[in-house]
Amino acid sequence: MAAKQAPAAMAGLVVFAGVLLVVTGLVNVFEGFIALFDDERLVITPDNLVVVDTTAWGWVLLISGVLLLAVGCGLLAAQTWARIAAIVVVGLHAVLQVLALGAYPVWSLLMIALATVVLYALTAGWSTARDRIEGAPDVGWNGHEGNGHEGTARPASSAEQQRVPPMG
Repeated sequence: MAAKQAPAAMAGLVVFAGVLLVVTGLVNVFEGFIALFDDERLVITPDNLVVVDTTAWGWVLLISGVLLLAVGCGLLAAQTWARIAAIVVVGLHAVLQVLALGAYPVWSLLMIALATVVLYALTAGWSTARDRIEGAPDVGWNGHEGNGHEGTARPASSAEQQRVPPMG
């Protein structure tokens, strides 16, 4: 029974990673638009008053948000290119969180832990998770695709006619 739950658990982790990247991408896009439209900020320090233009930061957030959205949607569609891109993006994110550890220790540790879970999901059992997310790719309408008899037609039995076609 545990052997049957492992592919489902890995598929669940990959879907979690995809949804997490989509949500993070949406938040980044939203923050990027805010930084672009309201791009003047005042920063008060003990010694002086500084006016900061956040246009460049807004573009960085907007571009990274669109990238995260694309990668997350690709993961939800079980695309291998998205897995590779997500591993790179999440790895870079974890490294950048190490740089912010002194300023935001709790948040940075939380983000590093979350990145570790996502990296595990994308590297540990991708092939079984991909097959589980996509559905069984070698099983077709009548259950006989992929067995070398693609060119031979035969009438479907009543059990095969009741089978629901795969989604996607």
